[in-house]
Amino acid sequence: MGKATRDQTYFQRSSLFWVTIITVSFGYYTWMVFWPESIPYQSLGPLGPFTRYLLDHHHTLLHNGYWLAWLIHVVETLYAMVLCKLRMLSGTVESLHLILSLARRE
Repeated sequence: MGKATRDQTYFQRSSLFWVTIITVSFGYYTWMVFWPESIPYQSLGPLGPFTRYLLDHHHTLLHNGYWLAWLIHVVETLYAMVLCKLRMLSGTVESLHLILSLARRE
C-alpha cells in the first residue's frame, strides 16, 4: 500500500454492516409512515404488533420524527461540507463526506 495523502486521512468509511442496518431500518420507517396499510403485520413476528401499536397510538409523532430525522441529516451534511472547506479538503473527499452523511441514519 502506498502512503495516504492528506485528504485520505480525513475520511474513514463506515462498516458495511452498519450501513445496511441503518438503510433497512430507515426504509422500514419510511414504509411505516407513508404506506402503513401495505405492511404485512402478521408476517413480521414480534415486530408486527409493535409496529401496529406505534401506528395506532403515535402516528403523528412517527410522522414528525421522520421529517426531523431528515432535517438533522441535511444539517449534518451541510456541516460536513463546511468542515471540508475549512480544512481545505479536495472535492473527492468532500463528496465522500456528503454521501456518508446523507447515508447514515444514526
